[in-house]
Amino acid sequence: MTTASYRRIARIVRGMATSDGGGVRLNRVIGSQDLPMLDPFLLLDEFRSDNADDYLAGFPEHPHRGFETVTYMLAGQMQHGDNKGNTGNLGPGSVQWMTAGRGIVHSEMPQQENGLLQGFQLWVNLPASDKMTAPRYQEFAASEIPQVALDGGGSVKVIAGTFGGVTGPVSGVATQPSYFDVTLPAGATLDLAMPAEHHAFIYVYQNVLGVVDGPQERPVKQGELAALTQGDTIAVGALEQEVRFIVVAGKPLNETVARYGPFVMNTAEEVQQAFVDFQQGLNGFERA
Repeated sequence: MTTASYRRIARIVRGMATSDGGGVRLNRVIGSQDLPMLDPFLLLDEFRSDNADDYLAGFPEHPHRGFETVTYMLAGQMQHGDNKGNTGNLGPGSVQWMTAGRGIVHSEMPQQENGLLQGFQLWVNLPASDKMTAPRYQEFAASEIPQVALDGGGSVKVIAGTFGGVTGPVSGVATQPSYFDVTLPAGATLDLAMPAEHHAFIYVYQNVLGVVDGPQERPVKQGELAALTQGDTIAVGALEQEVRFIVVAGKPLNETVARYGPFVMNTAEEVQQAFVDFQQGLNGFERA
């Protein structure tokens, strides 16, 4: 019988308030000075506001090359479009996994003038062999994302990876990601299994989560990210209130990273070429 190898907390990072796009207010957790990246994850932003002044300007047209952007909406509506003519609307509970590949010019604009807008944007690196691949979208409505009910109450939404024999709809991603949105009622506990060699983190977006860390249980508070050590199991529990959090893991690429703004490549020369291609409307940036 194999004994579980429990992950521990390597460090806890609190997000940094910032703004991006047309001035959208964000909580930046990965991509900050405290945590520049967690291979293969380059950035994690949480956006949450019921003040339209914080989000109405949205994210006007901007280029990407060399990585993937993952937008997960919890509340509100976001319309997207690109220079290839693709358009769509992301509603509450929906996910867009966009592989920018060799190049895309993308916009994301809120489709509401009041009410709560809340969600996450995650950037996932691409291996050198896939940097210049053709762009593609995987987009799923809330109804297409399976949800596993837990015996002790609560649930796990499976966006990518497998939990409880249920596999999420996102597929064909080089980093073999797991992406779960978990709700636990007060007092409930949960063990989450995932590949031992994958880098993993937990981000708490409602109340406080207890994470088993060796002989003790450490609290991870709302707005904090816990980067985890390697192991095949994560053990967590809700404390005095219902808690909501995301768990994300992926295969590290262990490659050099050269990044400047919206371009993430392996060398400075490749980043410079991305700027040239964007300025000249070439190699994915046509009709920008």
